[in-house]
Amino acid sequence: MQNDQAIRLEQVTKSYASGSSAAVRALDGVSIDFDRTTFTAIMGPSGSGKSTLLQCAAGLDRPDAGKVIVDGVELGPLSERALTELRRNRIGFIFQSFNLLGSLTAEQNVGLPLRLAGNRPDSAAVRTALAQVGLGERGGHLPSQMSGGQQQRVAIARALITQPQVLFADEPTGALDSSSSRNVLELLRNLADEQGQTTIMVTHDPVAASYADRVVFLADGRLMDEMTRPGAQLIAERMTRLEADTSRAASQMGGAA
Repeated sequence: MQNDQAIRLEQVTKSYASGSSAAVRALDGVSIDFDRTTFTAIMGPSGSGKSTLLQCAAGLDRPDAGKVIVDGVELGPLSERALTELRRNRIGFIFQSFNLLGSLTAEQNVGLPLRLAGNRPDSAAVRTALAQVGLGERGGHLPSQMSGGQQQRVAIARALITQPQVLFADEPTGALDSSSSRNVLELLRNLADEQGQTTIMVTHDPVAASYADRVVFLADGRLMDEMTRPGAQLIAERMTRLEADTSRAASQMGGAA
């Protein structure tokens, strides 16, 4: 029987070496659950650990301590090969840069993950994935023949072709204008509502975060707060306070040193 959590992090810690300086602790004992069929936004000041949280939760990076459990599977004991297979079969990724191959059509780009896995893409499934993102008639077009928003929707279709348990999005609207951003965010919202797609999105934009069911706030590698279906104004106000608190704490530490 499936549990309700698509992703669970238990006391996850991650540090990075910083040249000759002391190691920087990007995550400091983070414990958090992400329920199935929900859309979560992760926010925080620069250096708060939000991208590291996404990378550890998605199995792109291994934590120094703690557990990451994806779809009931603990990632820690997995070999690199098993981890790669889990990411390929259960996780989808969307990034700020669309990462489409310019020489391939939309359909070919969407089918690429299946080819890389050694499988022949099913043309009907590829067309269905493009139709899901509103590009059913653009399958034969190259990325250069599409707008930025359309290219990002192709990237979303590519992430969906493997029917992932969890979709991770890292600043998916960062390179888009406001109209294209809205279209992409509405698509992500509809995927959660209509298809039960679990989505975890890192963003710095309060408007983007307002499309999520839940907004989680990080600072200095720790969970600070969360909100349920807040508006963009409330999110922006919380971020302003969090940034001010972080800046004040950093100043105090500098003074103490």
